Amino acid sequence: MAKGRSAYRCQGCGFAAPKPGTCPDCARQGSYVALVEERTTPSRSERPRLPPGGRPQRLSEISVEGGERVQTGIGELDSVLGGGVVKGSLVLIGGDPGVGKSTLLLQASQALAERAGPVLYVSGEESAGQIKLRADRLGIAADGLYFLAETDLEVIESHVAGLKPRVLVVDSIQTVFLPDLESPPGSVSQVRECGGRLMLSAKARGVATFLVGHVTKDGAIAGPRVLEHLVDTVLYFEGERHHAYRVLRAVKNRFGSTNEIGVFEMANGGLTEVKNPSGFFLSERPRGAPGSVIVSSLEGTRPLLVELQALVAPASFGTPRRTVLGTDYNRVCLLLAVLEKRAGFPLQTQDAFVNVAGGGRVSEPAVDLGIAIAAASSYLDRPVRGDVVVIGEIGLTGEVRAVSGLPVRLKEAAALGFSSAVVPQNNLTPGQSHPLDVQGVGSVEDAVKALLGG
Repeated sequence: MAKGRSAYRCQGCGFAAPKPGTCPDCARQGSYVALVEERTTPSRSERPRLPPGGRPQRLSEISVEGGERVQTGIGELDSVLGGGVVKGSLVLIGGDPGVGKSTLLLQASQALAERAGPVLYVSGEESAGQIKLRADRLGIAADGLYFLAETDLEVIESHVAGLKPRVLVVDSIQTVFLPDLESPPGSVSQVRECGGRLMLSAKARGVATFLVGHVTKDGAIAGPRVLEHLVDTVLYFEGERHHAYRVLRAVKNRFGSTNEIGVFEMANGGLTEVKNPSGFFLSERPRGAPGSVIVSSLEGTRPLLVELQALVAPASFGTPRRTVLGTDYNRVCLLLAVLEKRAGFPLQTQDAFVNVAGGGRVSEPAVDLGIAIAAASSYLDRPVRGDVVVIGEIGLTGEVRAVSGLPVRLKEAAALGFSSAVVPQNNLTPGQSHPLDVQGVGSVEDAVKALLGG
């Protein structure tokens, strides 16, 4: 019996005490009654523990067994996880409210229940009726999928011990609490302790566990940073509320690469995989419009073609405006300064607006040349040919620097029907063949002359 948050009061004088005994006020014995029923909590010996470590071993003597992976039935999710769900792993998924975290995990739970055995979906935010309505809308009716509406971690652990699921989903970690702690659910201490207990349970019982995490206004997962250190994998589910696409990124993965992304589209029947995200982002691009440039961004090992749009117009006030959506604001300001200093564009009197069409996000330096060319195209009111892809990083002296992964970028562009590309000169070697016509440039000025005619 562990100590609970109980209080006792003397029936004679009303004196309150943390434990029964002789009343110090009226000296009566046996007059205390419990105001709150004492709660029983499992002793330390009953709680899940990791197996004790043995003697120190030489690194060369340690034998490694391949982790057992189970496919989720969602190819994009499996790719981001590194090939599937690993037994005993702890995965944390964060994202903005309404982006589709619960929908993704509910769809994955169906396939896992059919392939791996029982799956326990625990929700501290929705009732059984709400989950059932969503499951009916998504067409989910797996016999091995169990639901529990609970926030007390000790109750959850007791159900896990009885059901023995292969996969556990906790939605969300900020709603779960331990009764022994005085702090409310979602506090730093509760999130840290609950995360640690779930980690021990996952490793000791071999239960693959998914945790849903709330995010702050800045987009980081709420709660202590130690939560991200505890888990094996940290995924971020991103997407604009007014756009149908969603991107799943891994920022930490002990069982796979952190360079992969998964692309989904939110439809009436739930999340659907986007096998060709480049075609998805380019489906509505205008033809012959000044300020529109196609760039190739490398997300992990996957090339992604997106449309960059820029609008440059005379400033109405003394200080020109700089508005950026979908890429780094400071990087755009730097590139506009380079375009003015090295290529002679008087942008200090111009408002500049840069957008990644379709609600996408790009951050790698290989799109620098595309941003500069889009701004120059809008200023000169000259369109860039629609069959050309622009790739390159720009330095402060105006040089176009080499980028990584050029062959896969060009291969993806050729597969989508593009016929030519402007790339860094240093990426080209004599005698090398490419799937499309390639022109190398060494500076921003050379790129402007090649694409916009001087």
